[in-house]
Amino acid sequence: MEHGYFFTGFPGFISNQLIREVFRRNTGQGTVYVLVLPNMIEKAESERAKIIKDINLEENQFEIITGDITVSGLGIDQQVNARLGAKITHIFHLAAIYDLAVPREIAYRVNVEGTRNVNDWATTLKNIQRYTYFSTAFVAGKREGILYEDELIKPPGFKNFYEETKYEAEVLVESVKSEIPVTIIRPGIVKGHSKTGETIKFDGPYFIMNFIDRLGFMPFLPTLGKGDTVVNLVPVDYIIEATTYLTFADIGAGKTYHLTDPNPYKVSELYEMMMLELLKKQPKGSVPLSLAKAGLNFRGLRRYLGVEKEALDYFTWRGTFDSSQAQDDLKGSGIVCPDFKEGIAVMAAFYRENKHKPHYQINIV
Repeated sequence: MEHGYFFTGFPGFISNQLIREVFRRNTGQGTVYVLVLPNMIEKAESERAKIIKDINLEENQFEIITGDITVSGLGIDQQVNARLGAKITHIFHLAAIYDLAVPREIAYRVNVEGTRNVNDWATTLKNIQRYTYFSTAFVAGKREGILYEDELIKPPGFKNFYEETKYEAEVLVESVKSEIPVTIIRPGIVKGHSKTGETIKFDGPYFIMNFIDRLGFMPFLPTLGKGDTVVNLVPVDYIIEATTYLTFADIGAGKTYHLTDPNPYKVSELYEMMMLELLKKQPKGSVPLSLAKAGLNFRGLRRYLGVEKEALDYFTWRGTFDSSQAQDDLKGSGIVCPDFKEGIAVMAAFYRENKHKPHYQINIV
């Protein structure tokens, strides 16, 4: 039967790119259905038009469905839902609150209850072939040491409510593996495209770039803390290509994958690379992270520097993601995680070009 691809999280950047890759891998065949909040319809229509033009789809191959994952039945009209029941073969559940500073109530409603509703809906579909869920490698919370893909262990604590609610949501998805074919994707910290630098928001590693850029007038800049821990950054194109391949590969059913960099850099190395690209300088000295965190307790300073204080927790966390299963199952596909160093020039160039555009910057609270 013809494939029917159902996406949550549209018109977000990853869902946009993933739709393109799904059609590319399946030679333009099938129909995509995207679940969109009522207040996002206008933006979704615009993105839909771009995708149809970019990859030469027919108008009837791309349908926008109004709904909301936080509502039972996803808030889909009953007649529409009856029609979709036999058409959907693949679900890509990306919708979530990704903000590290998100309040628990909001994160729980979207990330946990929303995922519960998607799970319930997915198990009613007659022809479901794969349910691909976007989790995060950081469901590990405050667990440290080597972290494996086949583990889902409740940690002693979490660094923020994003991690906590994504862990709880993954537990829910894990529970439906016995009912439908599930693939769980755990990305590291996602950055822009490795070849173009393109991204849609400056969060994650871009907080470091904001810090460097906004203090670039100083005669020298210190590093933050010792910088001897690693931060696992992965370009969005690797996430897109690997997810698509593993979704349509038989070997991917019932598995969980760390889509992380198998050779990540230390914080100090990333900081040096970013500073060299942005300022043509080398860092000098260091500031204790405790002092930096104390400074970021002040909203005015957080907003001036463009840094969420929660981001600093990842500078001292000592977890290492084992991605052996992902690497093994991607063998022969030609898909590998690019070296961060090879993409730093385009990452910095894209940042410089767009840093003053408000829609790229996170609203720091």
